[in-house]
Amino acid sequence: PNGVIRMSDSMAGLVETSTNLAIVKSDSETKTIKVACLMRSSVDSARAQLGSRMDSVFTLAGAKVVLKGGYPGWKPNMESPILKTMLQVYNDKFGRVPEIKAIHAGLECGILGGTYPNWDMISFGPTIRFPHSPDEKVNIESVAKFWDYLVETLKNIPAK
Repeated sequence: PNGVIRMSDSMAGLVETSTNLAIVKSDSETKTIKVACLMRSSVDSARAQLGSRMDSVFTLAGAKVVLKGGYPGWKPNMESPILKTMLQVYNDKFGRVPEIKAIHAGLECGILGGTYPNWDMISFGPTIRFPHSPDEKVNIESVAKFWDYLVETLKNIPAK
């Protein structure tokens, strides 16, 4: 399997689970081929199921399979209290409602959420183009806007 495996049921247009053929290396001395795939999912059980599926396919072909690495999934909560606060702060600060979207990527929220499952989290940041590539770029103006927004949000988080 390669590419989109499943789309999200809860967010239109969002990939839930995917895999890609990331690296293929051949070694003429050992007469072996090493294949590395990256599996992503916002649903941990779906990623585990995809890993089992990949294992089965390659094992049937006579390959030795090692599943390692990865990171926990994180499903955005559109009813999140911090999201509601941030929407209000953004509207107050910039005079418009921000665009809310989820992306299919590994996020720190998945790692933190695995340790702190009851945290209310949101992922946001400055505008980045071509992430995780030699051409990665950040829009400098968006960094200042992001910082101001973060500071204002922290001032407006309700006390618990």
